[in-house]
Amino acid sequence: MQPAAALVRLDGLSKSYAERPILREVSVDLRRGEIASLTGASGSGKSTLLSLLAGLTVPDEGRVLFDGHEITAMDDVGRARLRGRRIGIVLQSGNLVPFLTAQENIALATRFSDPRGAIRQARDLLAELGVADRRHHLPRRMSGGQAQRVAVAVALANEPDLLLADEITGQLDSATAAQVMEIIIDAARHRGLTVLFVTHDRNLAARAERRLVLEDGRVEEP
Repeated sequence: MQPAAALVRLDGLSKSYAERPILREVSVDLRRGEIASLTGASGSGKSTLLSLLAGLTVPDEGRVLFDGHEITAMDDVGRARLRGRRIGIVLQSGNLVPFLTAQENIALATRFSDPRGAIRQARDLLAELGVADRRHHLPRRMSGGQAQRVAVAVALANEPDLLLADEITGQLDSATAAQVMEIIIDAARHRGLTVLFVTHDRNLAARAERRLVLEDGRVEEP
């Protein structure tokens, strides 16, 4: 059996802030349907790498290719369109609109791909992620774990090919963190998603099929 083709390819990425090198000639592929973790010391550039993958920022040097299309050659509108259609992003906090219910948060994201079925899809996603009983709750009325499950549902609403998660379990206790990560892994396998999640927790990182480590501006595989 031949290995799956790369969905994302990072080719010689370098990025600096205030003349301080963060990433140095990073080259790595993420294969279709692959679940990978990324660990590294605080400030090592993990969030920067995810921002480059999502097209939120551009590198100083190098290229990001998504399904053969060079993100780094697109303008802001083109990168935003690609994110809206094919990339889901979950952050550690601030994922949800605070004055919208869980169902409304998901429906807002779903309307871009399925305006007529937005509410139905929102309900289906909430049920799949085990928080159907929180669909009419505002974020402040949910526990941390429930809010993160809803945030994952929002990221899945546009039926992406790539899911990026940045330290999403950092504010959760270990048991809840494990539950949220299991939900992400199950959802990814069910949909055939490519996933890259950043974590400081080595136990969670070990649950990925592939482990990546960012150190001294370079990505290595232990």
